[in-house]
Formats: sequence, structure tokens, C-alpha cells
Amino acid sequence: MLAETIQIGRPVGGRRAGKLGSAGFDAVHQFLATLDRVVGRHGGIRWIAIALAYALQLGVVFWLAYELRWDFAPPEDFVMQRWLLIVPIVVCKLFLLGSFGQFRSVLSYFGLADFRAVVLAMVTVSGLMFGLWFFAETQAAPPRGVIVMDFVLSVALVCSFRLSLRLARTWSMSGRARAGGWERRVAIIGAGDVGEAVAKDLLQRGGSGMVPVGFFDEDPLLVGRSIHGLPVFGRVERLLQIAPLLGVNELVITLTEASPKRVKEIVELGRRIGAATLIIPSFTQLASGEVRVDRSRPVAIEDLLGRSAVNLDGDSIARLLRDRVVLVTGAGGSIGRELCRQILAHRPSRLVLVEQAEIALFEIEQELVQHEHGSRVVPLIVDITDQESIRHVFLRNRPEIVFHAAAHKHVPLMERQPGEALKNNTLATADLMRLAGESGVAKFVLISTDKAINPTSVMGCSKRLAEIALQNLQQAKANPTAFMAVRFGNVLGSSGSVIPTFRRQIAQGGPVTVTHPEMTRYFMTIPEATGLVLQAATMGTGGEIFILDMGEPVKILDMARQMIELSGYEPDVDIEIKVTGLRPGEKLYEELCHTNELHTRTAHPRIFQLRDSELAGSCAWLDDLRQIAAQEPPAIRAALKRLVPEYTPYVESGGG
Repeated sequence: MLAETIQIGRPVGGRRAGKLGSAGFDAVHQFLATLDRVVGRHGGIRWIAIALAYALQLGVVFWLAYELRWDFAPPEDFVMQRWLLIVPIVVCKLFLLGSFGQFRSVLSYFGLADFRAVVLAMVTVSGLMFGLWFFAETQAAPPRGVIVMDFVLSVALVCSFRLSLRLARTWSMSGRARAGGWERRVAIIGAGDVGEAVAKDLLQRGGSGMVPVGFFDEDPLLVGRSIHGLPVFGRVERLLQIAPLLGVNELVITLTEASPKRVKEIVELGRRIGAATLIIPSFTQLASGEVRVDRSRPVAIEDLLGRSAVNLDGDSIARLLRDRVVLVTGAGGSIGRELCRQILAHRPSRLVLVEQAEIALFEIEQELVQHEHGSRVVPLIVDITDQESIRHVFLRNRPEIVFHAAAHKHVPLMERQPGEALKNNTLATADLMRLAGESGVAKFVLISTDKAINPTSVMGCSKRLAEIALQNLQQAKANPTAFMAVRFGNVLGSSGSVIPTFRRQIAQGGPVTVTHPEMTRYFMTIPEATGLVLQAATMGTGGEIFILDMGEPVKILDMARQMIELSGYEPDVDIEIKVTGLRPGEKLYEELCHTNELHTRTAHPRIFQLRDSELAGSCAWLDDLRQIAAQEPPAIRAALKRLVPEYTPYVESGGG
């Protein structure tokens, strides 16, 4: 059945199907189910039963073809010919039906493939009979009229037999599922191939509880016409007038290229008429038959904030990763997990998972071992600040590619404990990069953040210092490693991000908390960001900071309102939105690059390269930073301001 649907506003009442005739539905369904079980379990019985059914039909057809040819009074000579030919002709037809897979086919499932097989089998037999008629003596083959009639009647009777079984199965299932239940009346948004597939699926499986009532589509060539007997009404805005007449209480979006803005407009129309809104998860899969309509799901905030698919150079990524030892730190985090999934798909010789949190590591390890290359996964519980442990990992596994995703990323928490942010995000990262250089790692990719640009938080400042250390280490003499960093903004649904927080608050009945009505953020999906990280890794030669195209910034207040509406509530009526004020270290908006960074395009349209022309080549400041990290928060912030002049500390809160 369908996943739980969103209900926006009050639904128009569904129609309850009566129980009249449900006993008949049950009887037919039980008979067909029993027949399928008996025939399915015993191959010999199946073949004999199907052969007898087809033989009876084909024998009757061949007999009737002679009768029709002579108006039910065939000459005596042709009566004798009919008796002589009926057995070999029927046997030949049975042989060809079996050759085309019709004895293996489930009788009550009949589609175009079966129809094609039946036609080809009958065409072959008719062709053989025409050959006999043309080359052999008169009595060796039926007359031409009999051959034509036999072909037409054979195809018609066999297909009608199969179709009747299919209709009986559909009718019985429909009645059983709907008796006494509620029918949701569905308007399909989009009358293209996907919409047609949805309508066909719903009409064939009435027991799903969803009854299609029509299409809404802007194509003028379709408006006023019908598809599978369902009318096409025109633009979706006509729902406001037509929905009450049709009793629509559910919308299914099947538009193949619907923008987030358009999806939002349709959701709003659904809310105004009191209809739930669903969306098909994968249009290409549905059109190809891989996904059915019962895999539809509620519209989510990701659909409204969605972006176009990212085209990646899979060959270059495969060349980077295949048959190489790859190490991922922070493997249990949101980005780390997706990195591991995508890396493993490219068949590294070994994938080393480094994670401090035991449960997070266990979960991703259990997922990855199910993969066809799961035996290449090596999960290790290691704290990256433990230099001896991480050195042992490098000595034992000899990684060739390192993706460093481990970090403390929660901005307010790091404001309270700035020393921890420096120890994990800066000092441990620098130590890890030094170790990578000493171990001969080919490429080291640091996962950074847009919060490192003109930072206002300790977390952002610690990441900026990690970037500076990376570029300085790149300039070290005899350095064999290509160090690079990739910056991006918030990822949809990552742990600790705003979307899971909003979902939890909505589930609890509110309020939904927004720190500032004008706050904006850039958002990407986790697979999109991870794929671009891998792509950037193929491009870097050392010292680059890559920034990903994150689209347009999204206002957090608008996102909160949309999520409340998608959950079936009205903002500030059912669920309160509460503005709490900026938290320590937070910005109103994020930036893309520093003023002294050179911004250039790369071969990939969604990846840009930055280089800082003013960085010094020494990492001596790291030794001072170790002493600074042990001090009190006010002293740490003051020291960071000296190291990163563009850092604007949050007003001292007194916490520590």
C-alpha cells in the first residue's frame, strides 16, 4: 500500500465502497489463488493443464474455420481433410506456443509480450500452411480461406481466454480490497508517459483504494481529450473549480521536469482544496515499469528545495578510486557515510572506515558489508586526535587516497568549547595531513565549509585555519601529496541540520524555532555534495580549495513554513513559528569566497576553484595554536582574531 500521505487542510471525504458482492469477489479470488498455487507447484500439472486448455480452443477454432468457409456446409472431401489435419495442426500450434514461452506464462497475467508471442506463433503456423498449399498437393493443406480464418480466430480466442482470466483476477482483487474501505479520488498532475502509466496502474489495481478521476496538463493538444477513459482538463489551476465536482482528495504529481517552484504551487493548490499531495520518486523508473504507483511518497521539503541532477564524470572517478586503498575519516557521519557508499561502488582494493562513534561506525559497516564489494571494508574505531592510533592505521593500511570528513561542526557547541574545535578541526587535521605526506598518500581531500569564509564562529575559524594549514603544507619541500579542500554549505537532512530539527519540532506539536526571520542558507543534497567532492578530487593537483555551486540561498523562515504545510498544518495557527534570536557564532547569511581568493572555473560547471595568493608558506603557528587551545574561551577568541584577521568573534557570552 501507499506510504503515509501528507494531508494538507481538511480532506474531501472519500467514498466508502459497499460490501455487496464481497463474497463473490472472495470466492473468485480464492479460486484463482488456489489454481495458481496448484499449477505453480507442480510443473507437470501446469504443462498438461495449459496444453489441454489451448488444445481445446485451437481444435474448436480449426473446426469452425471450415464451417465458416462454406457457410456451415463444407464439402465431403474437405470434411475428411479437416479430420486428417486437425491433430497435426493443433500439435504444431501447441509446440510453437510453448516455444514462445506461453506454457511458462501465468495465465491470469496477460500483456503485450504475451499477445506478441501468440500472434507470432499463429503467424508461423499459418505461414507453414500457406507453404504447403502453394507447393504440395491440394489435400495436403487447407484452403486459403480456412488458413486466414483459422489465424484470426486462433489469435482472437486464445487472447480472449487469457484476457478473461486477467479481468477475473483484477475484478476479484479490486472487490476484496475495496469492500467496506475508503476510496481516495485522485487527480493526476501531468498527462505524459508517466501520468499515463500511473492511471493505467490504478485502473488495473482498483484494490489500491485510489480511483483516478482525471488529468491536469497544460499541453493544448491533450486538453479536452481522454486517456484510458479519463478526461484531460487543462491547467492545474482549474483544480479550484473542478475538484469539488469530482470529489478530489488526493493529487499525484507525475511531471517529469517539475521545478521546485512548480511543485510548491501544486502543493499550495492541494492545500486550498483540502487534498493530500504525493509525488512519484523516480520518473524514469516508473515509465520503465521499475517502480509502480504504490511507491509514491508525500512531497518533502527536499522536492521544493531540489536542484537539477548533477552530471559526473564516472570514468575519471573510477580511475581515481579503483583498486586503490581509500581511507575515510568521520565515516559514520552524514557526508562520511555517503562518501563510503559512493567510493565502494567504484571498487577500491580496500575501504578503511575511521570513526570515533562506535554506533555510527557499526551502522555504516552493517550497510556496506551487504554490498557486492563489502568484503573490502575495514571499519576502525579511532579518534583522529590520537596521533599514535592514527599513525598505526596509516602504517598498517597504507592508504593512497584520504577523504577527511571528521569534524566538530555544531556552531553553538563549539562556541562554548572553542578549544575542542581547534584540537579536532585544525590541529588533528594538520597532524593527519603531515602523516599523509610522510606516508606517501597520493591525494588528501579535506571536507570544509562555507562557514570558513569571513568566519563569525569558532567552528568556521577552525576550518579556515585547517585550509590555511593545508595550503601551507602543500608548499613544503619534497611533498608527495596533493592536498585539496572542498567547501560547501548545509546538506539536506544531515545530522544536526535544520530540517531534522524542524521535523522533530513539528512532530511534537511545535513551536518551530527560527533564530532570525532574515536568515538564509545554501543547501545541497548529501549525494549531490558527495558526488561533487569525488569529482573535485579527480581535478586537484595540490593546494586548491574547491567551492561547489550551491544554487540560490534559501530563507530559513520560508523553509519552516513549507515544512509545516507539508505536514498538514497551517503555520502560526496549528504550529507556532517562534523567532529566538541569533545563537553564538551564527551568521545571517553565508558567503562563497574570501576577498583575496582568486575564483576560477573548472572543467565541471558545478565546481569552482579558489586560490589564496596571500598565504605564507610556514606552519609554525600550529605550535602556538596547541598552547592557545588549552586557554579559556575569551583568550582563544582573541588569539584566533590575530591568526585570522577576517574572523569576527561573537560577543563574549561568558560560557566556557
